[in-house]
Amino acid sequence: MISKTVVFQCDEALQMKAVAVLIQKASTFRSSIYLMRSGRRANAKSLLGVMSLGIENGAEIEVTAEGEDQTEALDTLIQYLENPKS
Repeated sequence: MISKTVVFQCDEALQMKAVAVLIQKASTFRSSIYLMRSGRRANAKSLLGVMSLGIENGAEIEVTAEGEDQTEALDTLIQYLENPKS
């Protein structure tokens, strides 16, 4: 299991789309991936779970991945959360 903390950087107008794309990206990996914010944890592949975290611009999020492609999954999601426009 590996994890890393990142600060979500996204314009308010694009936040819902960014969350949807994040879930799509997470769903392409076999690893179990979780997001943690303010003591709450959610499956990164679950729309309702991720939305329940209330992720907003400037939010500090810990991303955890465990499985055969955990490194690639973590790197991909961290890079996306740092710059969701790309």
